[in-house]
Amino acid sequence: MIAAAGKVARTRTRGNGLFWCGVGYLVLLVLFAIFGPSLKHPYDVTVGAPFLPPSGQFWLGTDEIGRDIFSRLAYGARLSLLIGVVVQVIAVAVGILVGVLSVFGPKWVSIPLQRFTDGMFAFPDLLLAIMIVGVFSMGVGPVILGLAVGAWPPVARLVKNQVASLKDREFVTASRAMGASTFYLVIRHILPHLWGVLLAVMMVDVAATILAESTLSFLGIGVQPPEPSWGQMIQVGNLNKNSYPLLLLWPCLILSLTIFALNFVGDGLRAMADPKKSGTH
Repeated sequence: MIAAAGKVARTRTRGNGLFWCGVGYLVLLVLFAIFGPSLKHPYDVTVGAPFLPPSGQFWLGTDEIGRDIFSRLAYGARLSLLIGVVVQVIAVAVGILVGVLSVFGPKWVSIPLQRFTDGMFAFPDLLLAIMIVGVFSMGVGPVILGLAVGAWPPVARLVKNQVASLKDREFVTASRAMGASTFYLVIRHILPHLWGVLLAVMMVDVAATILAESTLSFLGIGVQPPEPSWGQMIQVGNLNKNSYPLLLLWPCLILSLTIFALNFVGDGLRAMADPKKSGTH
């Protein structure tokens, strides 16, 4: 039965063109982030006149001080993917710990954890990140910390609900009757059922994290020069949009395509994790 459900999920994903377009784009984006910054010119050095149009020498032109836009977009992709993935790894790790303890922990641990998690939802994620970045300083590290603090509560609530629905299932009850410890039950029987859902959620949340990081950089409190960020490049392009619209087009285009691709892949993975849903809502 499980194999049949998995086969149905794979069949649906195989026929989902948006899912595979998203996968293909993300593969190209990772290659772009790895090799793009060293493919043409250094991303942080003036290599030509300002505001040059696209050409054979500068594939996407140059920015306001003559730096290669192609190299800066590639390095921005590297930073955005790094921040997005690291933030979500932290969020999932903390979310699993809090979610599992909320179900299996003693009441003096589980109840305060649940109330603290509920309280975290009262803080807008972006405003919380702005406060944390402002307290520590601006840069990649504080941005990751600020975004991770607001990213774990939804994961913790998801894990808690999933664990609570699984802990009384027959296979868990049987394993407990055979003398299995709580740690063994969680690692061997419960968490394996969550990875599909968590992976799907992570893909969508990485998109939200990249968008939030770009927003912080657009406001000037995220990634700082000379390191390029898509949000930072959008800010500069917005200031020169009337005279040099391509300066705004390139970072907006790659940011939009990345957000769409991550959401398409997340929906496809959700369909695989839950065959009862199409994942294309």
